[in-house]
Amino acid sequence: MSDRARVAVAAAVALAAVGGAVALGSWAWNRTTSRLVGRLKDAAPATANEPVVFDVARLEGLPPPVARYFTFALPPGQRIIAGVHLRFTGTFAAKPNAWAPFTAEQNVRATPPGFVWDARIAMMPVVPVRVRDSYVGGAGAMRGAAAAVIPVVNQHDTPEMAAASLQRFLAEAVWYPTALLPREGLSWSAIDDTTARVTLTDGPTTVSLDVTVGARGEIERVSTMRYRDVKGTPVLTLWVGHHADYQRVGGMMIPTSGEVAWVTPTGSEPYWRGRLLAATFELR
Repeated sequence: MSDRARVAVAAAVALAAVGGAVALGSWAWNRTTSRLVGRLKDAAPATANEPVVFDVARLEGLPPPVARYFTFALPPGQRIIAGVHLRFTGTFAAKPNAWAPFTAEQNVRATPPGFVWDARIAMMPVVPVRVRDSYVGGAGAMRGAAAAVIPVVNQHDTPEMAAASLQRFLAEAVWYPTALLPREGLSWSAIDDTTARVTLTDGPTTVSLDVTVGARGEIERVSTMRYRDVKGTPVLTLWVGHHADYQRVGGMMIPTSGEVAWVTPTGSEPYWRGRLLAATFELR
């Protein structure tokens, strides 16, 4: 066998080994995601005495901007959302201005609160980075791996991670708006004519968001102090999300685009810009 042939054979063997490792990593990643989604769906269902439809009487006593939002988003008699499957596309920046395209699927349960977000981000040529954020059983986690094999980030099972993940659930509830209705563990308080604070408690974790409501009644902006990873240390940092392009989906008005940013002493650092492709609701 010639030297050139030996090199070609060695390259083919190496390529096959890499391909096999990537395929095995993707299989293991998808299996773990499926198991998390299964745990999410197996969580305790809503109790029998909880309402199954939206009643406008539930708006009595709410701060005016909150009542305006629900009047805008929910038609009378809207059935309560038990869960939803969401699909997104957009761009993600692991560091300022380093935007990369992504696609993602997300499964959500409204009560008890939980989600599993599974994304493919084209941060590297040819090989995507898989990223999975989750809040299941009161625990938050963020995992990332190049080609679903080489670890990039692995954060989980800390009080800070639980709080950050539950804040994400609350900020994204505009895509499953009946989850924002007042109930045990969730309350609203007034700030001013356009802004109110929503507070959510799940087990030992309590979080809140300041919500700004536009003239039509749409939630335009959410903000809070949220834990951000800074060289392995969780640091409370102002976190701001914007929602736009509301459309009627499943009878409800929900946003179809958005942007999320950290606000640091040096200015705003957007890191997620997404567009909703589809929402499939499971109703009670």
